[in-house]
Amino acid sequence: MSDPQEHARLQAWVHGQVQGVGFRWWTRSRGLELGLVGSARNLPDGRVEVIAEGARARCEQLLAALRSGDSPGRVDLVVDRWLPARGGLTGFVER
Repeated sequence: MSDPQEHARLQAWVHGQVQGVGFRWWTRSRGLELGLVGSARNLPDGRVEVIAEGARARCEQLLAALRSGDSPGRVDLVVDRWLPARGGLTGFVER
């Protein structure tokens, strides 16, 4: 099991009705509340891609929020990938 304080990079693709409903703004707000850096951006196929870096435990909290059903729109599926933190990100932005 990994150290919850270890820094990690979460890359998540959110499927469903997640564009044009405030989902990126909501995701940015959750990321900032958790002290993460990263971005949320619309993809041409209707998904939203979320990149977040910070303490692994905080990234896991964001992933749980994405899957919670409490977001705007409708989330059908969240596919996640974990990577080592790369750094170089500032703030949490909508793209």
